Amino acid sequence: MATVLVLGASRGIGLELVRQCLAGGDRVIATARDEAGLARLTDLGATAFALDVASPVSVAGLAWHLDGEKIDLAVYMAGVVNRAAATEPPTQPEFDRVMHANVLGAMQAIPQVAPLVEAAGGRFVFVSSQMGRIGSEPGPDAWLYRVSKAALNMAVVSAQKAYPGAVFACVHPGWVRTDMGGPQATLSVEDSAASLRRLCAGLGDAQRGAFLNIDGRPFPGW
Repeated sequence: MATVLVLGASRGIGLELVRQCLAGGDRVIATARDEAGLARLTDLGATAFALDVASPVSVAGLAWHLDGEKIDLAVYMAGVVNRAAATEPPTQPEFDRVMHANVLGAMQAIPQVAPLVEAAGGRFVFVSSQMGRIGSEPGPDAWLYRVSKAALNMAVVSAQKAYPGAVFACVHPGWVRTDMGGPQATLSVEDSAASLRRLCAGLGDAQRGAFLNIDGRPFPGW
């Protein structure tokens, strides 16, 4: 039985990933920001605790919650979006909201979680987005979100060097029918979570520090 940690699991892909891991016999620890999210997780059978990745004070308590654990798979699912184009300068509050959730939260979580993943010889996966690819000639839309995901990718690549006993990877989950992806997206939450779970299970030395599509293919020149 593997121990799985899902950071940001109150809804969407994260919640479905928790459900599928539990159905597969894994022990799951999961986080949510509010009581409703925690209730959904505990109803599924996960061990749940409150965590707001956008709050440094909240993230600072992560190591305390996880004391003594060995984590086979950790997944950083948390993230927020801003769709404003490059013609609109972000306000400082909005910049802070997006960058704290998408980048700072991950960078604060890594030193607390990665040693527990190393102890299990496990994998630490971060849900990113192909919209953060610099080499793909990105459009002008959602430029703050794009910047945050490019920064997340760099943070993960840098962290991989510090934790050689674990496999780190960033993953684009596909265009998924969630609140963020919208109803026109091509993938269901169930299919995305199932693909993510398969991808995580197959990660090895060759994928250290990689940025992967949901089908496991690396993004070239990202």
